[in-house]
Amino acid sequence: GLQVNVNRLHAAEMGLSQKEVVSDIITALTSNQMIAPSYWIDPKSGNDYMLTVQFPEANTQSLADLKETPIRGLGSARPTRLDTVSDITPIQVPTVVNHYQLRRVIDIYVAPKTEDLSRVAAGVDKIIAGTILPENIRTNVYGSIDAMHSSFKSFAVGTAMAVLLVYLVLVAQFRSFVDPFIIVLAVPPGLIGVMWILLATGTTLNVMSLMGIVMLVGIAVSNSILIVEFTHRLIEDGVPLREAVAQGCRVRLRPVLMTSLATIIGLVPMALALGAGSEAYAPLARVIIGGLTLSVAATVFVVPAAYLLIYGRRAQTLASHSVVPAE
Repeated sequence: GLQVNVNRLHAAEMGLSQKEVVSDIITALTSNQMIAPSYWIDPKSGNDYMLTVQFPEANTQSLADLKETPIRGLGSARPTRLDTVSDITPIQVPTVVNHYQLRRVIDIYVAPKTEDLSRVAAGVDKIIAGTILPENIRTNVYGSIDAMHSSFKSFAVGTAMAVLLVYLVLVAQFRSFVDPFIIVLAVPPGLIGVMWILLATGTTLNVMSLMGIVMLVGIAVSNSILIVEFTHRLIEDGVPLREAVAQGCRVRLRPVLMTSLATIIGLVPMALALGAGSEAYAPLARVIIGGLTLSVAATVFVVPAAYLLIYGRRAQTLASHSVVPAE
């Protein structure tokens, strides 16, 4: 670019103002359409036409031609050259200057090819954090990353709401606050399995993996319901607590394993991303496989242990309150 520094003292001696110098430069390089628009109305048709004035392009082909541009103002008796009232120096400037809300902005576009959006976002944040910005300069990240962050927040709220709604539905079905709590204990180990499978496979937490977490909650809760509900039936039939818990685990182990293994085996091809375009759904399958694997172990061991612990203490408390002291 070229920077024109008008010497006000020399310009005043020639009867020129700084505004007149700038206007003549703009007229020479482009036209006077923006600074002094004029119209001509055809008397026959009544159509108006914009008239613009511009120097011939052949007169401004080089920096020397620009310096020879004639400058003349209303108060000047004769024209003068541009280089007599100003200094012209080359400078480095951006080709296009963008503005947003009157503020000058520079847009840097990032277009990932094979990288996932989470890693690109983490890399961009790392670069921004390690960059020392001048005063009054700030950075904002827009685009798909905004949609990703909003999706993460929505899915986080959705997952919490899903667990809460499942718990409330179970409270209404079992007419107890304790049994739904025991059933939902299968969910945290499933989330641990999700983190393990994501780290093991190098998969990031994205929209598809979050959808897999929501689906995992439903599958884990359904497996846990089988054991708790069947154990309640055995206790109602008069089976002792410890024996009812053990028998409930043995009887319900087969349907829990069958449904879980069928789900895991069915999702293996999707998790391996064997087909064209399946890499987009691979995180969903991996999350369900890893979370369901640990969730099954929690359903078979943690849920019965919690059931035995809670209801065993409740039975001891009732027995101690029912003891009548001897006279």
